[in-house]
Amino acid sequence: MTETEARLARSFDSIAHRIPFRPRVALVLGSGLGGFADRLAERSVIPYREIADFPVSTVAGHAGQFVFGTVDGVPVVAMQGRVHYYEGYSMEDVVLPVRLMRRMGAEILFLTNAAGGLNADFSAGDLMMITDQIACFVPSPLIGENPESLGPRFPDMTHIYDPELQQLLLDTAEDHGVGLKKGVYVQMSGPNYESPAEVRMAKLVGGDAVGMSTACEAVAANHCGFRICGISCITNLASGLSARPLSHEEVKTAADEAAPRFQTLVWNAISKL
Repeated sequence: MTETEARLARSFDSIAHRIPFRPRVALVLGSGLGGFADRLAERSVIPYREIADFPVSTVAGHAGQFVFGTVDGVPVVAMQGRVHYYEGYSMEDVVLPVRLMRRMGAEILFLTNAAGGLNADFSAGDLMMITDQIACFVPSPLIGENPESLGPRFPDMTHIYDPELQQLLLDTAEDHGVGLKKGVYVQMSGPNYESPAEVRMAKLVGGDAVGMSTACEAVAANHCGFRICGISCITNLASGLSARPLSHEEVKTAADEAAPRFQTLVWNAISKL
């Protein structure tokens, strides 16, 4: 057993008796989107700090707990707040929560985030379905010894985001009148916002939105067998595209305003599964 496998086992074993059911769907709720977990029926909570060998979120707006519940009868586990590479955690720390939710039995992963818009057709408050990603600006979470129990040494990344789940999101958005853009997500390390020159670079390499999370989680989730879909809440125009300086307060405010549409989209998509 590798140290990665041993650590995952310690985390799982420390809370196994508190997990109320085998979840089918896992969610990672980004900045300002954590309120979705408060709507779950039959809720129970496990704070991260009560899990053995588990990282704790330190960012404002990230509650730092797993929330278990149901969406119209579908069993769900939601991360109400994630941990980030920029908080000083290793990439193994950052993706441990995703691996733990897979160990709980979840098969489908919804990744969400607050992101800066790169695409000229985007506005603050838009929702973007992630069709692909660029993760080469941060270290791969798969560097190091490969735990064969989690996945292959050289996993294919052709379809990180599941085509059937993407279609489910598009159909759900149309059915409920929720505007949904499509695009490529770029992960930078943070915590500083990108410079205007870095934003121009991200656009040149094909990015439509930029943020400080998600892509590394998707790599690890794909590696360990999740079916994945992703949604970015465009909370601001990226640096150099707006006259206003960027701030975390702006991000949280825009995410709060978009939250009802986000919740409508995700809730109804899950209920169709």
